[in-house]
Amino acid sequence: MNKGLLAAAVVVSAVAIFFTFSQFNSFDFDAPQLPSLDDLVTDNPGQNPRDGLDDDAFQVGRVNTVEAQDSELTLPDLFERAEPSVVQISASNDLSEQGKLGSGFVFDDNGHIVTNNHVISGTTALDVTFVDGTVYRATLIGSDPYTDLAVLYIEDVPPEKLVPLPLADSSAVRVGEQVAAIGNPFGLSSSMTAGIVSGVGRLIPSEEGAGILQFFIPDIIQTDAPINPGNSGGPLLNTRGQAIGINTAIRSSTGEFAGIGFAVPSNTVTKVVPSLIETGSFQHPWVGISGTSMTPSIAQALDLEEPRGVLVVEVVGGSPAEKAGIRGGDTPTRINGQTIPLGGDVVLEIDGNEIRTLDDILVYLQREKAVGDTMQVTVMRDGQLQTIEILLEARPSSQDSP
Repeated sequence: MNKGLLAAAVVVSAVAIFFTFSQFNSFDFDAPQLPSLDDLVTDNPGQNPRDGLDDDAFQVGRVNTVEAQDSELTLPDLFERAEPSVVQISASNDLSEQGKLGSGFVFDDNGHIVTNNHVISGTTALDVTFVDGTVYRATLIGSDPYTDLAVLYIEDVPPEKLVPLPLADSSAVRVGEQVAAIGNPFGLSSSMTAGIVSGVGRLIPSEEGAGILQFFIPDIIQTDAPINPGNSGGPLLNTRGQAIGINTAIRSSTGEFAGIGFAVPSNTVTKVVPSLIETGSFQHPWVGISGTSMTPSIAQALDLEEPRGVLVVEVVGGSPAEKAGIRGGDTPTRINGQTIPLGGDVVLEIDGNEIRTLDDILVYLQREKAVGDTMQVTVMRDGQLQTIEILLEARPSSQDSP
């Protein structure tokens, strides 16, 4: 759900997050297992699909830098402007008849298409269909399950077909502004739905990790614009013709749209996608703690004057947090029917920025930090304020971590 994310302890409700790809013959919302890039979209598992491509494939081309419209577009005009940039993605596995349909859009004029990682994971063949019906075989050249982003490359596409979609500054998105989603729900090409931004700064689980190493995608945009299977990877647009995010998931108890959809913000796309093109992956800075946002009940149990900050519950062994001396909880305590380990540090500030919730930490890391950066963390420990410097390292794979 990129700056780097902390592993986070959260309360999981009975309402699930469903990623919104569409299978050809059924609508199974279960996210597939995640193979490595070497095993994706290739007839020879173990061979990296980037092998054999020209060097041009790994160069970021010209992106759309057209300024946003001074006045808002009508929905028909918005659709007409954005439709040429939106594509349908057909992902199939040669070993079975099952396949997945999703959406994507043109990122630059060098043949790069952006979509969701869950649209293409576990498949061996990818086809991209443009609005005029022409179909091209694509190669996966980069993916990141931590942000649910992937980049495809198409060779020898006529230049007039490559119309990059302009990206907005998603940090300026406001709750209540009108938005539209364009994609291919249930395989119905070039469909548009409309709604508003219902919330910003949401947190959803990524496809990668489990337990203390379950990672989350921060800064997510929530919308009530209908998003259905097949919309995954398509753009969420403002009325000035810019993409503010990539539609990726819905929240529902049934697997059907219930008025709550989620989009990975465009600023995450801007940060992650160039690295996926150039190197095939993106390194997320990592701290290595799980924690819980402060509540009045927890603050009372800790004798704090106000419920502010994030309580560190657990520190991952060998993580940057452990190396810096951050402390986790060691005294399990029942609070409002839950057992919470108390005794850990309470994070109050990072680099002078006030921290009130776990989301604040995740968003700050995603927006501001990179591997190799340091950050100054102000914590409350045993009633005293301390500032601890943490050197951020690359996030480990959950398969390689304890």
